[in-house]
Amino acid sequence: MDKGKQITGAARDKLAAELKAAYEGGATIRSIAESTGRSYGFVHHILTETGVTLRQRGITTRNKPTS
Repeated sequence: MDKGKQITGAARDKLAAELKAAYEGGATIRSIAESTGRSYGFVHHILTETGVTLRQRGITTRNKPTS
């Protein structure tokens, strides 16, 4: 995938599904953006388009200490 190249149609749908799966698998938006060569804003926009419920900033869901 070329950096900055516009993605439309089936290719965009495929990329959106991949980004959604990565995010729902625990990856951060920043890590997805870095690995795909896309901007944070692009990844955020695609995830929003796919209906993903975004996690809150700065909250770690892994290894949370129990009370």
